[in-house]
Amino acid sequence: MLTNLVIKNVVLIETLSIDFESGFSALTGETGAGKSILLDSLGLALGARSDAGLVRKGEDKAQVTATFEIIDKTHALYTLLEEADIAIDHGEALVLRRQIGADGRSKAFINDQPVSVGLLRQIGDTLIEIHGQFDTHGLLDAKTHRAMLDEYAGIDARGLKDAWQEWHAAEKALTAAQKEIEQAREDEDYLRQAIEDLDGLSPEAGEEEKLVSLRDRLMKRDQVIEGLSNADQGLSEAENVIGTIWRALERIEGEVAPLMEALDRANAELQEAGVQLRNIHSDFEENEYSLEEIDDRLYALRGQARKHQCAVDDLAQIREDLAVQLNNIEQQDGILADLMKDVERKKDVFTKVAQSVSDARGKAAAKLDGLVAKELPPLKLEKAKFVTDIAALPEAEWGAHGMDRVQFLVSTNPGREAGALNKIASGGELARFMLALKVVLAEIGMAGSLIFDEVDTGIGGSTAAAVGDRLARLAASKQILVVTHSPQVAARAGHHFIVMKSGTREMKTDIVCLQELDMRREEVARMLAGSEITAEARAAADKLLESA
Repeated sequence: MLTNLVIKNVVLIETLSIDFESGFSALTGETGAGKSILLDSLGLALGARSDAGLVRKGEDKAQVTATFEIIDKTHALYTLLEEADIAIDHGEALVLRRQIGADGRSKAFINDQPVSVGLLRQIGDTLIEIHGQFDTHGLLDAKTHRAMLDEYAGIDARGLKDAWQEWHAAEKALTAAQKEIEQAREDEDYLRQAIEDLDGLSPEAGEEEKLVSLRDRLMKRDQVIEGLSNADQGLSEAENVIGTIWRALERIEGEVAPLMEALDRANAELQEAGVQLRNIHSDFEENEYSLEEIDDRLYALRGQARKHQCAVDDLAQIREDLAVQLNNIEQQDGILADLMKDVERKKDVFTKVAQSVSDARGKAAAKLDGLVAKELPPLKLEKAKFVTDIAALPEAEWGAHGMDRVQFLVSTNPGREAGALNKIASGGELARFMLALKVVLAEIGMAGSLIFDEVDTGIGGSTAAAVGDRLARLAASKQILVVTHSPQVAARAGHHFIVMKSGTREMKTDIVCLQELDMRREEVARMLAGSEITAEARAAADKLLESA
């Protein structure tokens, strides 16, 4: 709820600080005292459009600060703040601040952190609803009616949304498959030829690197073979030398056995080296590929890689992908049939969930209409009718919200067809329709504070008393702030503020909380009698305050 409002340099207000309580508060005062300035100021703190004309004459800027107490730990504003990376503990005061420069430039802050005006407006919308003769917010916007009805009915739309998303995901999969198959069908001849060409090559992963390496070896083959032959000859000569040394040592008596063993080992290693050398020599002389064959193979592989715009090593996977496309063409009837069945199955799930939601809406609408109807006669709307119209949408307009269009309609005279609120009801009637609806919907809605601007315009007597009674009932679950000229409404308030204009050369707006009963009686009497307060007016004021 709103706990404090500080206004600096806004039009006639120099500095003003107002502390608010829970329950029902009334703001009264003579016409022109500045009550509308208070609402305009609060609107700035809630993200309303700014105007340089609001800055007090001679000042360089205006500033409004609104402080709120948030009790509900699940309040939607916590999600908005988290998304904006603004940290706030549950139970911590929330401070919205707005500055307007004389040049029209605006700055917004939440708990002293700079934010966009858009975010300030989003947060403000979750905290306060302002209703007046010509500003009833969601009530005039038919787009909000379905959500209001769903909240009243206690409908959890998550299952409906999930069913909608699954159905449309299946439709997207079907559409994608149809496009893919259609494109593949156009390219069928190309696919068959491409697969045939790749099958003729049978490319293998890593083959290009192997061929390049082999090609390099073959290009050096003659040089290598000559080197290998010379090496073989050298090995033979080395073996002969070792044989000569071994025979010489054999004739010597003495301790030469270790030396002869070493010569034996050396001779064995030379013989092993000779075997390996001759194997390599044989590989080069008897290679199954010729240089020309390798060049042709590389040319063919690289040509296919250019054709498919891929690396040579990717040709095998390309072949598999092409085969899948071709298989889709050949199996298209079965593939599409399965996808169509999936779409129909998920559509059926959605329609069943949506129908259950529609049924719940219908029951809630009947209950809502009946309760609102009971509220209308005391509000001088006894001939009026409130209707929650639920119409089936064409399939093209179905959505995550279901299959219904929901709109609140009214008829103010018997026999007159119900129509949209803003086309049927006058400003005062709109405000009273809204009040009746709000009384019925008292427990729903994020905003913990409701402001009513002259909801009693054009009424008096018992009707005004009925308005005051309903505002008091609404205050049991919401913080209610009412700007009123009706003594019957003001008398029902738990807290009473009077807005006054003072000064001679320079006018200023001020506000006083009427805490004493005598002070309240004088203001209610003024509202009853006008500028000259009579004893009769004071007696009537006492009676209103006693009955409140």
